[in-house]
Amino acid sequence: MIRDIQPAVLILEDGTVFHGKSCGAVGITTGEIAFNTAMTGYQEVFTDPSYYGQVLVMATSHIGNYGVKSDEIESENCKVAGVIIKKFSDVASRIGGNGTLQDYLVRDNVVGICDIDTRSLVRHIRQAGAMNCIIAANASKGEFTDAEITDLKAKLKAVPSMDGLELSSKVAATESFYFGNPDAELKVAVLDFGIKKNILRCLDERGAYCKVFPLDATKEEILAWNPDGIMFSNGPGDPSAMPKTIALVGQLIESNLPCFGICLGHQIIGLSQGLKTIKMFNGHRGINHPIKNLITTKCEITSQNHGFVISPDSINANPNVEVTHIHLNDNTIAGIKIKNKPVFSVQYHPEASAGPHDSRYLFDQFIENIKAAKLVNA
Repeated sequence: MIRDIQPAVLILEDGTVFHGKSCGAVGITTGEIAFNTAMTGYQEVFTDPSYYGQVLVMATSHIGNYGVKSDEIESENCKVAGVIIKKFSDVASRIGGNGTLQDYLVRDNVVGICDIDTRSLVRHIRQAGAMNCIIAANASKGEFTDAEITDLKAKLKAVPSMDGLELSSKVAATESFYFGNPDAELKVAVLDFGIKKNILRCLDERGAYCKVFPLDATKEEILAWNPDGIMFSNGPGDPSAMPKTIALVGQLIESNLPCFGICLGHQIIGLSQGLKTIKMFNGHRGINHPIKNLITTKCEITSQNHGFVISPDSINANPNVEVTHIHLNDNTIAGIKIKNKPVFSVQYHPEASAGPHDSRYLFDQFIENIKAAKLVNA
């Protein structure tokens, strides 16, 4: 498909306006603006359910140049609310690919803007903090008038803040499903908050058969499957806006089964233990974030995507929770464990693909916890 290039405009909540050209679908989209610093893996990023409700700035200047590939997805379609790109490629150079990024974005009705100074935009967001935005691609091909800009600003004012917004129910499974080998040695129940496919692949590779449960599953339904361990997945939105899920996770932790939480799952584990979460001035999104494991003292480069973190003050007041990982850029909490239970979690993505893979050991740790628990209970 040849891109029908049209004028497009990006307006931030603080009134800042950027003019550019359209990419992806033509239309209007809104959401919280965020930036990702990854140089590769844009297809993984765009299909990650954790990005639901966010308009994403790609800090790397050239996006789309290697097209898309059908098996490199984290969900069945794009989850970003919109994309903001400096130089957008209409061609796909990759051998064995399945088309252009333009066709992919149009298929999933993702509105985008390109040919703007994303370096200036990222600097602005870093200084001003997280905020909502609106992108409009003008179907009439004319330049945006002052009246149209005023009308778009009015639409933007009606967009809800991400703070206090529950979004997992928009992307999580509504019915249970299975993943992996039914004859596998281990069984892992997965509570889906907006799971990335690669989490399931990583568990399957380690000999775990997974049953993925929807948000409204009960403790009794999950434990009736007799799982050997429980995974709490990643997902979008404000974790504090999910009181029923927080209560469910607390009940499952009391079962004493080994548990592992990733990102939103990590935050909900914390909330279930009486900790608090806070919204960051700017989130962490990229594939080069440095983390220190306080248990081993080793460091790892990680993939991250989150706008909320566990409050350090609330952890300091809870003697049963130990900090296991910290982010070396800002000392935010990146991992915890419950001292008296086989439960741990991290604020980043050990399943990241295309990478980095430094943190894959966490899946091994989870499997080791499960096997140790099975021996004790044998």
